Amino acid sequence: MIAVSETKFHVVEMETRVPFHFGGVAVTEIPKVFLRVDATVDGTSQRGVSMGGLIPGWFYKEPEMDVETGYRNMVSVFRAAAETAQELDAEPTPFDFWRTLYDRQRAWAAGTDYPPLLWAYGVSLVEQALVDAFCRAEGVTFAEAVRENRFGIDLGSVYEELAPYEPADLLPAEPLRATTIRHTVGLGDPLAADEVTADRPDDSLPLTLEAYVREDGVDHFKIKLSADRERDANRLARIGDLLSDLGVDSYRCTVDANEGYDSAADFRRQWEAHASNPELDGLFDNLAYVEQPLPRDAAFTPETKATFTSWEDSPPIIIDESDDEIDSAGTALAHGYAGTSHKNCKGVFKGIINACLLAHRNRTDDGREYVLSAEDLTTVGPVELLQDLAVVATVGADHVERNGHHYFCGLRAFPRSVQESVLDAHGDLYRRHEDDVPTLDIDDGTIDLGTVVDAPFGTAFRPDLDELSELDAWLDGRDA
Repeated sequence: MIAVSETKFHVVEMETRVPFHFGGVAVTEIPKVFLRVDATVDGTSQRGVSMGGLIPGWFYKEPEMDVETGYRNMVSVFRAAAETAQELDAEPTPFDFWRTLYDRQRAWAAGTDYPPLLWAYGVSLVEQALVDAFCRAEGVTFAEAVRENRFGIDLGSVYEELAPYEPADLLPAEPLRATTIRHTVGLGDPLAADEVTADRPDDSLPLTLEAYVREDGVDHFKIKLSADRERDANRLARIGDLLSDLGVDSYRCTVDANEGYDSAADFRRQWEAHASNPELDGLFDNLAYVEQPLPRDAAFTPETKATFTSWEDSPPIIIDESDDEIDSAGTALAHGYAGTSHKNCKGVFKGIINACLLAHRNRTDDGREYVLSAEDLTTVGPVELLQDLAVVATVGADHVERNGHHYFCGLRAFPRSVQESVLDAHGDLYRRHEDDVPTLDIDDGTIDLGTVVDAPFGTAFRPDLDELSELDAWLDGRDA
């Protein structure tokens, strides 16, 4: 049996070293929220911790919304989920607890204007802390708990076709102990040194695509599209030429349109124009998939389904922002998409179920390849990134988009004690940079996940949250 007795929130302000763009919105700070959950697991008291980011621009995609309103909306969602978790009766398994909390949060949100992607994030924040507490109480790693199904994951409760299976039947036999970094090339990110302006960040970390290739050895890339045909063609061609000049002849890339195209037909027209452009041949030869080209309200329309299901030579197309309900991946497949993305903010158990669904389809449908990607929402340590990587390793994602190490100067925003704890416990994933901050240790384009996989749920240590600001005090300070 599992129950929640107490919850508490803390926050750390993090300023970006370069702006993070959502369409026309430039984000220069992302507060990170920590949730502490005191739980009872089969009669044993245990504490779990999770971490998320206040980045309303991704959840709303409403440029006119002021950031303070967005922050408070997100906090309201987090608090609602935490309060509901404390009110629930004890459930037999973590999965049962999560599903009950999910249904209660959905009913609560029905009387609000919070989008599903946002209210579900509140559920996920509680879910991650509960998974952490459960793994610590049971003395198991996340990968072990999934494969032995100690969480009680009921695949058939979401997709009937998965009813005969347990997660271990469909997931890789062992978690990955390393994965490849897929480096994000944002619309505003400089490609080479001649594009760097005078207001360079006050650190010596890489900044340009060229520098990341030279210093970190990356050969997997996620390229942002603007949905402006000429602008995108020119930028894609320049990226291809730059990689060729750097001697990166064998690489993999994905493109992310961030809901930029008005319709499936509009996306197809632009994509076919790009595909017929000989200057883009090399890049297209190395393409893995296209991520979320359409706005949420256009992703699952009859017109979209007709376009995607009849497009014989289409690239693999996956959803991301449209993955806002528990069964959105199945809906996407029915509309001609090839899969979906995993992010812990969208749900840990949901991600496991999606991985199982797509693995099952790959086994039973020879006509196409189904994709579960691993994407990033500016995740950073000391908790958020590691818990996300624990799930990534378990589902077997051999390349993962990471950009938190690019947009932030390592863990500089955290107390020195937290920085040292990360280096001591996860010296394979982090290193002490010459700027004297812990940063990801990317070697030949890969990161080691050994200590992440061997920890209960990603983190091998307990961060001292009392060193951080309490959420209420932080909000009051913003009102002053």
